[in-house]
Amino acid sequence: MNNLDDFKGKTFKGRNARLLKEWESIEKRCANDPEILCVVRKRNPEGLPVIYEVLYNIRSFCGVGEPDADGKQQPLFADRFQMRINIPNNYPGVDAKLEFKFMTQNVMGQPIPHPWHPNIRYYGDFAGRVCLNADACGSYTDLSWYIDFVARYLRYENYHAKIGVPPFPEDDKVAEWITKQGEPDGWVAQLQKQNNIVK
Repeated sequence: MNNLDDFKGKTFKGRNARLLKEWESIEKRCANDPEILCVVRKRNPEGLPVIYEVLYNIRSFCGVGEPDADGKQQPLFADRFQMRINIPNNYPGVDAKLEFKFMTQNVMGQPIPHPWHPNIRYYGDFAGRVCLNADACGSYTDLSWYIDFVARYLRYENYHAKIGVPPFPEDDKVAEWITKQGEPDGWVAQLQKQNNIVK
């Protein structure tokens, strides 16, 4: 049973009931949306998804170039990003920690673009980790809500780049570029305009 239709009429309890509800919500959310595609990557023994891969076809920053003579770094862009959602065994418990992480390498181990965003770790062992900084996060929040929230990150509709100010950026180097170059030099506004974001 690999298709959601195969589960119609089946009843589950507890965790599995929630996993089925999430799957239905994600399928509905991503249906006929050219910007966001969700794929099941791993299932539990009952056949319900526990790992999703989300493909975002959204233009966003994926890094910066080398500094020019004035120390300015122009942004690099990508139009496609891949994120994994890992659902822990204790989900949807109150202390369950969902993992949202952009992939930084393909299956061959070659680097692939990952977002340059102050609320997504860009460097180091945790590169690609998403910090949601949202009051609505919790065990009662649908995964489809998180998928949309991250899309708003990529469009730069949502971001927090003030270093030392709660809820704190996930990546200070990216946050510094955003506040010192990305915003004042108009790069953030240009990206928002390309993504039809009105600020």
